[in-house]
Amino acid sequence: MSDGDTFAGFHVWLTENLRREDLDVETLARQANMSARNFSRVYKQKTGRSPAKALEVFRLEAARRLLEDSDRSICQIASACGFGDEERMRVTFQRHLAISPRDYRTRFSR
Repeated sequence: MSDGDTFAGFHVWLTENLRREDLDVETLARQANMSARNFSRVYKQKTGRSPAKALEVFRLEAARRLLEDSDRSICQIASACGFGDEERMRVTFQRHLAISPRDYRTRFSR
């Protein structure tokens, strides 16, 4: 199995498990059947992002979709996407998008 295949399957698993707050490099590496050190190195080499940054982006994208397409509360979305709480989600939105989740929903909800 090539690295691309490994990470394609891994990304599906990651998307399905975003809610888990216990996701760390060791857990992600186990899922990809690699040591943590090798996983971090190979993942960054193949994707251009560290595993931690990738996880943050996957969570951000999932939260964006839910803010646009659902009536769930921001607290529920933060939990569903594995942020743990609204504040952590807000900080992530500010860092990546320079907008709060509440303002994002107002601007982009359908």
